[in-house]
Amino acid sequence: MPNGSSGTARAEEIVVANYGVTANGFPFAVAMGMGFFKAEGADITSAGGGTTLRNMMAGGVAYAEVNPGLVVSAIHQGAELKIIAENVRTNAETTWGVKPNSPLMTVKDLKGRKLGYSNPRSTSQALVSLLLKHAGYTPNDAELVRTGGFGEGIAALEIGAVDMTPFPEPLWAIHKHKYRALATVNEVLPPLTNTIAATIISQGKTKAEFIKAVIRSRRKAVEFMNSNPDEAAEPIAKAFNIELAVARSAVRNLVENKTGGVPYWGSGQIHMDSLHRMIEVQKSLGTVTKDVDYDQIIDTSFLAADIQAIVK
Repeated sequence: MPNGSSGTARAEEIVVANYGVTANGFPFAVAMGMGFFKAEGADITSAGGGTTLRNMMAGGVAYAEVNPGLVVSAIHQGAELKIIAENVRTNAETTWGVKPNSPLMTVKDLKGRKLGYSNPRSTSQALVSLLLKHAGYTPNDAELVRTGGFGEGIAALEIGAVDMTPFPEPLWAIHKHKYRALATVNEVLPPLTNTIAATIISQGKTKAEFIKAVIRSRRKAVEFMNSNPDEAAEPIAKAFNIELAVARSAVRNLVENKTGGVPYWGSGQIHMDSLHRMIEVQKSLGTVTKDVDYDQIIDTSFLAADIQAIVK
């Protein structure tokens, strides 16, 4: 299948937030490692992350997986973007960890403590704010500390610069023997849309077939992970440069543990309840500053017919 309307296939790049670091990107590693992209006609050369939206807009990239709040904010600022799929439906990859000898035993102990998160306007900032709310506090009842990244957060925890930090998979699978879980998202929060897929409107017009192929390939990878978690872990271990046992632990954790019955990796179908819930959280943080007209920012035409309908 050719990419776009040019009639000739060519290598393309996609951008995926935190690819190589956190579990949202696992399906892309599986799709590349198992040959799903090539089978569907999408010649993917890279799934690099970094500052995802910036990379996407600067490079004219047709497909990006990113925090939904950042996409909505960018649209409100004039970016010609559309949300085209819901990729990760929950934040089940996140465990908040403390040192084994920490005096923090429950979320009620968070008041007045230094709590790590990666960067402003990030999902990790939203989640720690919700964790405090769950405990009966506000973000002002603790000191929220920007660490600059998840690995940096673990380093900050180790030296005592923070009292608690998030460990997304597979970092939790790597470090769980050294630290103690204080809480997990599954235990305290409802399903919140973690990542969505977005495209630049102009790219969506010229590279529609490529985008559809990426979505089909990712969906196939999610189905493969659900039915063959140990085998799926092999390309993940290579792409993320982690031990196979760690990859298998992380995949099984996320396949088996659902948030309120909702799976972690989605097919691409959009569920308005969890998306709206996450946008409202982003509003509380100031990431999103205007009311959202979802009909204007969502385009489901790139999805397969059986998942095009938005679940209200």
